[in-house]
Amino acid sequence: MSRPGAPLRLASRSPRRRTLLARAGIPFRVGPLPPAAERAPAGATPRARVLWLARKKARAVAARVPGEWVLGADTLVFLGRRPLGKPRDAKAARRMLAALSGRRHRVLTAVVLARASGRSVRCLAGVAAATVEFRRLSAAEVRAYVASGEPLDKAGGYALQGRGGAFVGRLWGAPDTVVGLPLGLLGRLLARAGMRGAHAPVKPARRRGR
Repeated sequence: MSRPGAPLRLASRSPRRRTLLARAGIPFRVGPLPPAAERAPAGATPRARVLWLARKKARAVAARVPGEWVLGADTLVFLGRRPLGKPRDAKAARRMLAALSGRRHRVLTAVVLARASGRSVRCLAGVAAATVEFRRLSAAEVRAYVASGEPLDKAGGYALQGRGGAFVGRLWGAPDTVVGLPLGLLGRLLARAGMRGAHAPVKPARRRGR
């Protein structure tokens, strides 16, 4: 069991993950933050890639706060087996959105709970997946969206919870998987960790269309 009153440590800079945790009523504090993102091993499958990144974040922070549970997460968008990270600039964002236009892609979010004790680190982990289908986008829509600045810090170049949600024609899976923190999966991991005061969040309804 975690120490009474010790909240979950969120190893993420993402304001979206903070919002989801707060809405779920899960006590947490932010930081310390993980080091800059690293590249996953070459040739890794999509699932292995996103899980490796999330575990790396959680373990790095857990080593700095021994005895506390640390939450690390990572979200990647895959068009086929091609990973789409955060676009470097507006030009890259336009290319990314043009590639997604009228097509289906997968979004994988890995969640890792890590706790250090002595020289060992215990990890509980899982991956949630969703499939998103974009409607066909006009060049004018893409330009206007990129000009808003929203795509530039989002995996895949769009935000489901923002203006980018208007591009989604269909969604198979939980919306919070796409946003960046699948609460159903997190709830199961928290239960396995025996977190006091933490309850399994209600799993959002699965959305089939707009």
